[in-house]
Amino acid sequence: MTIAREEIFGPVASIIAYDDVDQAVALANDTDFGLSGTVFTSDVERGYAMARRIRTGNVSVNGLEMAPNVPFGGFKQSGIGREGGPEGLHAFLEDQAIYLPAGLPRARQE
Repeated sequence: MTIAREEIFGPVASIIAYDDVDQAVALANDTDFGLSGTVFTSDVERGYAMARRIRTGNVSVNGLEMAPNVPFGGFKQSGIGREGGPEGLHAFLEDQAIYLPAGLPRARQE
């Protein structure tokens, strides 16, 4: 259904039955989008292992967490780039490489 395969912004939850963790991960990844997801479990280590397999930009275990020093952004067709954290600054920076001939003394830092 559309509600389970597309990004629906609002207070919406899709509940889909599954037989095992592998099928649950496959269902979570079976979409063209991947902004955020959450794994609910009584075993946090198992939730972490499952979260690592889910292809979204952000995954929480047992609830949504966001912090300004952590990058936020999606996978697949969910946005471009990252906001927040050092990764969010890359869009505003230009990298430069300077090549010097071999054998020259190290350049002074100014």
